[in-house]
Amino acid sequence: MISRSRLHTLLQQEDARFIASHPRSHALFERAKTHLLDGVPMNWMVRWASPFPVFVQEATGAHFTDVDGHRYLDLCLGDTGAMTGHAPAATVAAITAQLQKGSTFMLPTEDALWVANELHRRFGLPYWQVTLTATDANRFAIRLAREITGRNKILTYNYCYHGSVDETFATLQDGVVIPRAGNVGPAVNPAETTRVIEFNDLDALEAALAPGDVACVLAEPVMTNIGIIHPDPGYHAALREITRRTGTLLLIDETHTICTGPGGYTRAYHLEPDMFTIGKPIAGGLPAAVYGFSEEVAERIRAHTDYENADVGGIGGTLAGNALSLAAMRATLASVLTEEAYAHTIPLADRFTAGVEGVIAKFNLPWIVKQLGCRAEYWFRATPPRNGGEAAAAVDVELDRYMHLAALNRGILLTPFHNMALISPATTEADIDYHTQVFRESVAALVV
Repeated sequence: MISRSRLHTLLQQEDARFIASHPRSHALFERAKTHLLDGVPMNWMVRWASPFPVFVQEATGAHFTDVDGHRYLDLCLGDTGAMTGHAPAATVAAITAQLQKGSTFMLPTEDALWVANELHRRFGLPYWQVTLTATDANRFAIRLAREITGRNKILTYNYCYHGSVDETFATLQDGVVIPRAGNVGPAVNPAETTRVIEFNDLDALEAALAPGDVACVLAEPVMTNIGIIHPDPGYHAALREITRRTGTLLLIDETHTICTGPGGYTRAYHLEPDMFTIGKPIAGGLPAAVYGFSEEVAERIRAHTDYENADVGGIGGTLAGNALSLAAMRATLASVLTEEAYAHTIPLADRFTAGVEGVIAKFNLPWIVKQLGCRAEYWFRATPPRNGGEAAAAVDVELDRYMHLAALNRGILLTPFHNMALISPATTEADIDYHTQVFRESVAALVV
């Protein structure tokens, strides 16, 4: 039903429309090439569907305005970093107040106590440490897991993503662990550090952990970075039983799955991780992340801690745990990422899902929509994938680019790399209905 020749024609039209309507972004992009590699401050910013990236002027709530004066509904929200909505008032006020008192001291503030207590309440683990990114939180947790278990390997899922952690840029090829495509300058072959299995495969999990040399399983409770892939019924109970039986630590990364609710998937589904990481939205868009431990893990860490060398052990960072980040976290957790916020955002994600499913049904397309809390995503396949390998095989680069670019030209930003929408506390029913309208028009133009 999808005409590839029609798709190519539409992509050319959308490219031309974007270029014509974004002259200032285009000019800034060309100027940026003088001193920014590929014209962007971070290399993955070239991955947008448009011929060049939109340059942002300002943002508030669920919308931003670019330098050409176009206003966009933001369903990307910094790929979760701005899940709170842009510039949430309580967080901005706390950041402003703290900046006037100093931002970083290499010393704790009282906000650190409040944040740790709140993290314990939400996620259940009693001990916490603070850093700047979920990448660092995962790296530090992995280092600690290897130290206290005396084991050298970790286990991840095929096509997972946990930030720029060396051990996780691995994939499977005919059952063999190899560097993932695009892995830049790996220090070692990840087969030396990492076992990789498919999500939802309990037999593979048993086999991978049986040798007793895996320090930890690093897992999103629901895969999100290759699309939303839910665990099979009973999978998490089995994962917890197998890791305990084999002496393997369970490290849960909720950086994206915090969309499930205020306590993430961990609280909603009563998970019992040994270690826990989360970053991105918890400081309202300011760089901040945390990692937590169970009582048992904390005791083992203390037993292996050399305080004389704590500053050179590969864990830390001069700006980690700074006063500004902690003030932002306290305000965000207290006033923004609340029960009331999720009571607003999750029904809107339900509305998004229903709207897209209605369009799919209208045109009788073999596509589906998956949802997790206030996050939803559509797929160009007829059945839900059970693992990363199945999800990666369903990627349609041209069709992805068309749907993203058509939305962008009509004032909607979706998350790059996949067809995901995230709902903020500032998003409205009218915003969701506008997306459904644009989605319907984009599909109608495509289908013959």
